[in-house]
Amino acid sequence: MSEKLAPGKRHAFMHNGQKVFEWDQTLEEVNMYIELPKGVPTKLFRCTIQAGHMEHNLAHPVKTDSSFWTIEDGEMHITLQKREKGKTWSSPIQGQGLLDPYAADQEQKRLMLQRFQENPGFDFSQAQFSGTCPDPRTFMGGIRSD
Repeated sequence: MSEKLAPGKRHAFMHNGQKVFEWDQTLEEVNMYIELPKGVPTKLFRCTIQAGHMEHNLAHPVKTDSSFWTIEDGEMHITLQKREKGKTWSSPIQGQGLLDPYAADQEQKRLMLQRFQENPGFDFSQAQFSGTCPDPRTFMGGIRSD
């Protein structure tokens, strides 16, 4: 089941026919992937992550203490920990590479299903969703598990 809920593919942001970055998301994080220029030493690259900024304004605030970046196999991988768990991002960078309406809807549905799977004892694996993602605590009619 978890494979079905994992990001199916990376979304690509293209500019003038060139890939700027790719990204995907889970309920808790947004991952960006940036292919680095060949022949440039990796020690020359760095990334500073701030709550709402990372060279450009982020689409939403992040937790800086649990966000990080690495370089592996010629690719910079940036993991941004969402401040609002479960919030669907249309892009990691404000105003750049926004998902088209269909892709945004599919992403919303995938994250909604992932969120409901966090409630043990309920099987939402065959559920069909439309609309916005409700808060499961409200949706469940105030049922508490504590």
